[in-house]
Formats: sequence, structure tokens, C-alpha cells
Amino acid sequence: MHILFIHGMGRTPLSGAPVLWRLRRGGHGTSSFGYCAAFQPFETIRDRLCRRIARLAAAGEYAVLAHSLGGVLLRSALGALPASTRQPNHVFLLGSPIAPARRAKALRNRLLYRLLAGDCGQLLGSEARMAAIGPLAAATTSIAGTRGLRGTWGPFQDEPNDGVVAVSEVAADWISEEIRIPVIHTLLPCSRLVSDILLERLGTR
Repeated sequence: MHILFIHGMGRTPLSGAPVLWRLRRGGHGTSSFGYCAAFQPFETIRDRLCRRIARLAAAGEYAVLAHSLGGVLLRSALGALPASTRQPNHVFLLGSPIAPARRAKALRNRLLYRLLAGDCGQLLGSEARMAAIGPLAAATTSIAGTRGLRGTWGPFQDEPNDGVVAVSEVAADWISEEIRIPVIHTLLPCSRLVSDILLERLGTR
């Protein structure tokens, strides 16, 4: 099967290189979708991703692996595709917020964050814009990291988190499977634990 990787904010397609290498060793084809959140509005990136997925869907069965903001872009793109477009066999979301991210809400008015995160960063902190992105019809596995710091002094208090998003922010009742692993947010796309989960769910282990 072919797997498309969509990276997170401030990263590049290279961030998924370790996991994609292990998927290729497992016999799968892989490719990546790149973007720059600082310079492109969310909808512009989403529309380009729609076209990429449509081409992939026309070629046969596929799965999608998305990290952080990449998962938000993916959910929006899949929801915008024509009904006749083949849906992915499986979606894997890595630390991807379903609800507005509390850290984005806290930072959204700060100049540096606005410059680096652009319109995508504003969307992540918006109740209305995040709520407008609907659930997925495809089987979905959400993988949440739990290696973030916890304490009454931190943004997540005593809630399990990966340092960027809390476990509760990546959860939803429509998600088929939720898995927690002891990894920080940044390292989710290159974790061997993640690649093992993917290979098992894709039937290649």
C-alpha cells in the first residue's frame, strides 16, 4: 500500500524519514506532502493537499500518516473531497489536535507566534474554525505522546501530554483507536514505536 506523510508545523517532510524508511522496508510505497505554515493560509495548503490526495486515490488503495497540524490539514482536505473520491484505507494521526489547542490559544496574539505560525496557528486556537472541521469516515488511529512535563505550574496541569498537546486534545468519539506512547511531540514522526504500530495495523508484521 502507498502511505502519504504530512508533517507538522515548522517541520519538513524530512521529519518523517525514519518512519517512512521502516514502512518501505515493510514493503510499502511512501511519499510526503510539504508546506510552510508561515507563508500560506490554511485553505491554500488544504486545497493543494486535496489535489494531491485525489491523484493518490485515483491510483489505488492508500493510507495517510499525519503529524500535528498535518492531521488538521488532512481532516479538512478529506472532508472537502468529492464524495466519489476513494477514501484512505487507514488514517494515522500523530499528536494531532481535534479540539482547539490550549497552547495555540495562549499564544495566538503574540507577534512572534503570529509571524511563525501564520493563519494555520490562528486556526489551531480558534474554537469556531476547529469545530468546522468534521470527523473522518475512514478507520482512524490516533497516537498520543505522554512524555511531556506535568505539574500544577504547567499549561497541562497533571494531564497526560506530549509537551505541545494534551491527550484530551487529540481524542474524539469518532476515532477508531487511541494509543498512548511515552514519546514527546516532536519525536512522534521518527519513533520506532510509531512505525511498529503502523506496520501492525497495515498487516505487514
